[in-house]
Amino acid sequence: MPTFLSINNLADITGTSFSTAHRWMQNGTYPHRKNDKGQDGFHMEDLTIIPQVNEMLESRWEEEMQVAPVRDFTSVELFAGAGGLALGMHKAGFRHVLLNEMDATACRTLRRNHPEWNILEGDIHQFDFRPLRGYVDFLSGGFPCQAFSYAGKKGGLNDTRGTLFFELARAVNEIRPKVFLCENVKGLLSHDNGHTMDVIRNAIAELGYTLVDPRVLKAIMYQVPQKRERLILIAIRNDIAPHVEFRWPSPYRRIMTLRDAFFRGVLFPHDVPESEGQAYPEKKARVMAMVPEGGDWRDLPIEVQKEYMGGSFYLGGGKTGMARRLAMDEPSLTLTCAPAQKQTERCHPTQTRPLTIREYARIQTFPDEWNFEGTLSARYKQIGNAVPVNLAYAIGRSLVRLFNDINAMHPEAGQFDAANAIAGNMAHANIFAQDRFH
Repeated sequence: MPTFLSINNLADITGTSFSTAHRWMQNGTYPHRKNDKGQDGFHMEDLTIIPQVNEMLESRWEEEMQVAPVRDFTSVELFAGAGGLALGMHKAGFRHVLLNEMDATACRTLRRNHPEWNILEGDIHQFDFRPLRGYVDFLSGGFPCQAFSYAGKKGGLNDTRGTLFFELARAVNEIRPKVFLCENVKGLLSHDNGHTMDVIRNAIAELGYTLVDPRVLKAIMYQVPQKRERLILIAIRNDIAPHVEFRWPSPYRRIMTLRDAFFRGVLFPHDVPESEGQAYPEKKARVMAMVPEGGDWRDLPIEVQKEYMGGSFYLGGGKTGMARRLAMDEPSLTLTCAPAQKQTERCHPTQTRPLTIREYARIQTFPDEWNFEGTLSARYKQIGNAVPVNLAYAIGRSLVRLFNDINAMHPEAGQFDAANAIAGNMAHANIFAQDRFH
């Protein structure tokens, strides 16, 4: 049976605009198709000339799902948040020696779901990671992006001082893992006309690591029902890099939608459970009730547009996040830290309300048994900030394949036992305290 691809989804996976993809359909560049619901689009089998589509058609997803670690590969995660990246790596087979996170509520979430994980709560500036040197294979972290200085002539580690990337780099230097991963927003690539990435590249080289050519991965390509993009940086220690090759994960064979997220199917064995969620004030609910599925403020009567939009009505730009209702047969827009912000509305496709906590979590591919601590707004924030679990899982499988190749060069069986012992000795955070940072 042919695999249907909507106009929106073709635009997303090719990085082009909806109008361009729509023009491809109108002028016959690719055959026009409709799905069983009457939605306009294409059959992927008609689009083999498009590299991104062809890669999905020739997916090795099922083959890569069989990748398993040949031994326990140990890992440390920094800036762990509510655990999206950590859970994906754990599912791929990594054994977490340590997770560091400053937010107390997110730490409670991590402890609730994995009591056996060693959670180091507190500011990364205060900790010395040198006791872990020689016991950790892999380090990862999604460092918050801050302003960088460009005072140095080369732009390297000194020019990252005062940023959280510098703290991640310090942890790498103290631990000396075989491989490390950084994830961030795709805008980091072009930040300050590319100077920020130049500084990061030079800093990684100074650390003695070889940076794999960075990629922006689109979550919709990796069994995530959400249009979210993340920049992934992977660096391999220089003594290892010449002997191995990192291969990026293969995409899934189709795009997942909100229907996949909310109902029993490929992603989840049951329909989405009921859970808490925000509610619209009565006035806003009346406005949102007028917006059709997949629509936004432009579908409202003109007088309602003017009243609802206020001064924004007269400003330029599409403002397509305002009064936005999602579509059941499309992926979600990128989730934010709150589902009912006026500029980035995420209204349920068929009900006039914001998405609930469990709907939010499913869009990020957290399992239903993963519980979030804190207030309602704190839970939304934790989920909205997370790396989608299935995206992390796909990257994790590729990393495990890399580590299997590394292990074939230098077998190090039994390393985890030593690391586990060290993790136990470091259960109390004050062992990590660094006087020089007080």
